[in-house]
Order: sequence, then structure tokens, then C-alpha cells
Amino acid sequence: MKPQNLEEKVVWYSLIGTYGFYFIGAQYILTPALAWLLTLYLGKKVWSQTENTPTKEKVAIPFSVWIWVIFMLVMEVALIIAHINFDLGIPKIITSTINWARAWPLMALFPLIGCLNIRPQLLYRAVCIICLQSLILIPIFYLAYTLHLPNNLYTSPLRLLGGNGVEYYNVVLYGFEEDTNQTRLQLFAPWPPALGLVANIYFLLACQESDKKWRLIGMIGSVAMIVSSFSRLSILSFATIPLLTWVLVNFTQPLVPITTGVVSFFAAIFAPLLINFLETFKEQFSKARAGSSRIREILGRIALHRWNEAPIWGHGIIEPRGTRITAFMPVGTHHTWFGLLFEKGLVGLIALAVPLLWSFIDLLYKAQKNTTAKLGLSVLLVLFFFTLGERIEGLAYLYWPGLVIMGMGFKAKVQTPISLERNTEATSI
Repeated sequence: MKPQNLEEKVVWYSLIGTYGFYFIGAQYILTPALAWLLTLYLGKKVWSQTENTPTKEKVAIPFSVWIWVIFMLVMEVALIIAHINFDLGIPKIITSTINWARAWPLMALFPLIGCLNIRPQLLYRAVCIICLQSLILIPIFYLAYTLHLPNNLYTSPLRLLGGNGVEYYNVVLYGFEEDTNQTRLQLFAPWPPALGLVANIYFLLACQESDKKWRLIGMIGSVAMIVSSFSRLSILSFATIPLLTWVLVNFTQPLVPITTGVVSFFAAIFAPLLINFLETFKEQFSKARAGSSRIREILGRIALHRWNEAPIWGHGIIEPRGTRITAFMPVGTHHTWFGLLFEKGLVGLIALAVPLLWSFIDLLYKAQKNTTAKLGLSVLLVLFFFTLGERIEGLAYLYWPGLVIMGMGFKAKVQTPISLERNTEATSI
């Protein structure tokens, strides 16, 4: 597998060099720069293409991508108005806009980059290589814990250039939670649940790899990352997203409605037992990391309460510092929707909900007959799942291969049969 053009070379080497960029603290700086530069390159190609441009070289931008572009710009409008409402000043607006440019726009720019001439197989193989690198490093990081080596090796000096939280530039070998007596790894992510999010998306992409050896490596590596992150949300997502995708894609098949009807019938009969089971599961899910669950619940309640202070445009920023009751976690974190209401108000919440809903409908329709769209749908479901426990926009610099696949899914042609598309992908490799 070798890249065949400029955009593929940039994507390929950026992905397989993930750990190298992590160890020098360049990930958080490099990936947004990559997104903006490739977008400029795409704009140049769109501007210069003519009727005589070969069909394979032409760039067509689907309407769904424009939806993301428009509403991510709405996020910036909400940011500016909220800053003005709270008299935060011009310097703060500039700083917040720079931080915006490294987060929310990536959710639009990488699907846009997916409209370039990039083969999805290249992403599948690159992800499998990252998973192989992770399989090599995971035992080493656990050994570091056993030998009582320092968990935080160093903070990259690039933090002075990149700004934002120090966690984006720390090189961490392992973490340890006293509440659960559990060692947790975060590898190239800023914290363990972020690794769980990325690993879920990597698993979905690795499953599409045509080479059996690489596919197995990718699947084992991504599962190892999920397990070592000890993230409850990532484990739950790993167990439910493939099944949910299968149900959504095959819902028009006779077997699925029949099975759903039978399950619903018995669920109604055993409703009390089912309710008790769900309540017990929720309780055990919370008790698995009781401290984390308590803090997340407190942060959510405070964010909803404070939302009343600025219901339309929000406060503009998250709280700069948390308090003892929130374990010093700032209000506006640990939940995408609560954080949006607090930071960008109702406008911000709508600016994310609309493109997510539109993308779901678009990809669901195309997923009936297109493998890439089906994969994009699975990625979208994972992202929605993690909105309930993470601020997904701040982690887009990590899971961006999934966003590129979403962009490819948006431009997918629904008339292509799945079996034919798989044969074509295998032949190209």
C-alpha cells in the first residue's frame, strides 16, 4: 500500500507517524494545520478545474459537507456574540477564535478533505499500522508501571507555541486510579476515555482492511486500546455500535422487523424484569468508577443551572478553573451537549444537532447500498455516543480518519452494490 498523490501522501505519513508526533508533542499543532492546508489545496483544485479536467481528478463537494461547514461557522458566530455579551474583550475573542479553529472546524474540514482523491483503503491500512505500534507499546507502558517509572515523562516545549491545556502536550506512560485500583493507559491521547473513542473508530476502519493479516492486527490492536483505556463508554460503544449499525442498515429486510416485533412482544411481557435489569446495569455502570460518575453528574447539573444565565448565546468560554466539589474540573467539560449549552447556548446546541441529524439521515439512506457510507454511519454513531461523556470537538485532531471516511460516505453513490464495491476495493489493493 503506497500513496499515489499529494493528498494521500500527507494523510498516510501523518497517520503512520502518529506516535512520533505524540512523543514530540506536535499532534495538537500538526493535525489542525494539516486540515487547513489540505482544505486550501482542495480549494485550489476546485478553483482550477474545468470541463476538460479528468473525471477522476474533479472535486465535487456534497451538500452534507456544506451543512457541516455552515454550522461550524455558526459556532464561531455564537462564540463572538457571547464574548461581546460578557465583555470578555478583543484579546480573549482572538484567543478563543484560535482555539475554535483547532476544534470545531475540523469536524467540517476533514469530511471536506474526504472529497479529495483519497482511497479509503489507505486509511484502513494506516490505522492498522497504528494499532500494530500500539500493540508493541502497550506492554512497555505496563512494564513502566510495574517498575514504578514516572508516569508523566515530560511536557513538550511545543506547548509554548501551541497553547491550550498542558494535557495535550504531556507524554504520559500510564495513569492510576485509586478509586478503582486500576492502571489506565492513554497512549497517544490526552486522557484514557479519548483513547477509547479513537480505538472504537479505529476498530471500525480496521474491519474494512482487505488483507487478513493486517485486519486481524488492526482489530486486536484497537480492542487492546479499548481495554487498556478502561473507559466504560468505549466498552459499551464497542459492544453496541456494530449491532445498531446492522439493525439500521438492514431494517428494510423482512427478518429485522419480524425479529424486532418478537423482541418487543416479549419485552412487554417481561417489562418489570427488564426495567430492573436496566436499573441494575446503570447502577453497576456508575459504581465501576463512582468518583468519575459523581463528578460528571455534578458538572452536568451546574452547566444546566448556569445555562439560564445566557440561554441563547452562552457564556463564550468554559469556566477557567473548577472547584473542589467538581474535583477542579471546569464547568462545560465532560459532556458535549451540556458543555455547548453552557458555552454557546441554544445556538451552539442547534449548530451541532442539525449537522449530526442531517448526516445520520444522509448516511443511513446511502448505507443501504454502499459500504463506505455504512462505515461513515458507524463512525457518526460512535461520535454521538461519546457526546454523552466527552467534548468531541476537542478530540477531532485524534479521530480525524473517521471524519474523512464520513466525507467519503457523503459523496458515495447509492447505486453501487455493496458486493461490487468490495470487489473493486480488493482489486485496487
